[in-house]
Amino acid sequence: MFPFLFISILSERWYPYFFVMARIWAKFILLGMGFFPKVETEQEIVEGKSYMFVSNHTSMTDIMLMLSVVKNPFVFVGKKELANIPLFGFFYKRTCILVDRKSSKSRMAVFERAQKRLNQGLSICIFPEGGVPDDESVLLDEFKDGAFRLAIDHHIPIVPLTFADNKKRFSYTFFSGSPGEMRVKIHHFFDTKDATTEYKKTLKASVREVILKQLEAFHK
Repeated sequence: MFPFLFISILSERWYPYFFVMARIWAKFILLGMGFFPKVETEQEIVEGKSYMFVSNHTSMTDIMLMLSVVKNPFVFVGKKELANIPLFGFFYKRTCILVDRKSSKSRMAVFERAQKRLNQGLSICIFPEGGVPDDESVLLDEFKDGAFRLAIDHHIPIVPLTFADNKKRFSYTFFSGSPGEMRVKIHHFFDTKDATTEYKKTLKASVREVILKQLEAFHK
């Protein structure tokens, strides 16, 4: 798919075409590894509307599963270090919003780039834990503020998703994992239309609680 992917990133206006091919890539990767997504939906995502998609982050398959499950074109916000991965990094830095978490200037630039993407009718996706916890016994790490501040500032609904099996299927521990079902739950959305910045901490805690409770229910 390289030639077609390369052509699709030559212009930001062509990103929706890149997204379609990225979804095909993601589905083939998951299928080839023997993973079969099973999605439960509490509220339907409206085509053509912008959202903030957030989920727990436990595995390298989280990116592919998010692409596979969500049809609305979205842009990932992720750490700049991933741009160093051969080939993947080439597309990553040209299609995602990169952030250097050690730089306040970089974090502020994310908001400007996000606004530009939202104006193009796209959505945003952030893993609010900020990375995969080193301790794999951690069910859900603490959330960072970025996703919730962006959603409030730009008045877009937050869509929480729970990925139940990614750590079990393909963790960062070598010689672990297995083919099988990957359960996903798309929860009721959180409206931010009238939310204020002061509401950010409450919103963050509420979204985290929804995902945590679902993870606990999945792993009973």
